[in-house]
Amino acid sequence: MWAMVAKEFRQLRRDRRTLVMMLVLPVLLLVVFGYAANFEVHDISTVVVGPDAGTMASSLHAPLHVVSVDPSRSESFATSELRHGTAVVGVVTGPGGALVLMDGSQLFSVQTAEAALAKLAPSAGAGGHAMQVRILFNPSLKTSWVMVPGLAGLILVFIGTMITSLGVVRERQAGTLEQLAVMPLRAFQVIAGKIALYLAVAACDLTLVVLVGMGLFGVPFVGNVGTFLLGAALFLLVTLGMGVLVSTLSQNQGQAIQLAFLLILPQVLLSGLIFPVSSMAVGVRWISYILPLTYFIDISRGVMLKGAPIGSLLEPIVLLAVLAVVVLGLAIVRFRRDLAPSPAKGHSDQRVAA
Repeated sequence: MWAMVAKEFRQLRRDRRTLVMMLVLPVLLLVVFGYAANFEVHDISTVVVGPDAGTMASSLHAPLHVVSVDPSRSESFATSELRHGTAVVGVVTGPGGALVLMDGSQLFSVQTAEAALAKLAPSAGAGGHAMQVRILFNPSLKTSWVMVPGLAGLILVFIGTMITSLGVVRERQAGTLEQLAVMPLRAFQVIAGKIALYLAVAACDLTLVVLVGMGLFGVPFVGNVGTFLLGAALFLLVTLGMGVLVSTLSQNQGQAIQLAFLLILPQVLLSGLIFPVSSMAVGVRWISYILPLTYFIDISRGVMLKGAPIGSLLEPIVLLAVLAVVVLGLAIVRFRRDLAPSPAKGHSDQRVAA
């Protein structure tokens, strides 16, 4: 028995990748997610419009952060700013008081804003105005309305990263991947052939999740389907590229699962799916900006709940396109190295043929 224990220790010591993940990863995850797990929102972008916009803006305080003050604008402008994601709260002043519009797709921001407004004088409100609150895009503040668009992206992450990497690594272990080296195919053609099936499966799963969410939980879909499909296609290309990249870095399915888990877990907790990105510590928040799920959540929630036009979603769409080019480019480069026959193997084959 002791000989077996000693063998396992020696094997683990040689497998440095597994050793690092066992010792370093838990501490890293604790530090990162400890700073990320925060429901408190300290900065809520707010626009103030109407005749008394200046007076109202001067009376608002943190966490409400006034980003725009325009006395010449009306309720339609404030609603447009919320739909485009420029602001989370819009205050419309007028003779009869102040109307406060809130973006219901930002659950925790709305709850924090309501608490901040409640601290003002209940009858007079800020600046001597009686206040009426109206929540847009998710009037009942249903959690399912916010979670379903994000969960659709999470399913694509799982299929694109985990399932794709396991499928490619399985071929390496079976020895069939080496046969592709003698075929007249380029690396990108092989990758396209590999991910075509997973692309179709992920598209079916995405459609199913959205339809079930709409039917079972009553989640609306008020935006343009084409905009949603464009964002989903770009996002899926990124996740499939991540899966192929993981497979090129793994020698077996165990390593593929470890690396895929390392890529999936941060996207669950740091993308805004559960915790608001704006509430994360600055030292951790930058990680959110390099995660593709962060941008797909912006697109899916914006299209499904708010009917956001493609113009207001250009930033996440362009960033997803950039990530797709970078990740797929790295995957092709790594995969080309895997397909290149080694010189030693070529000489061995020649000797066998002789």
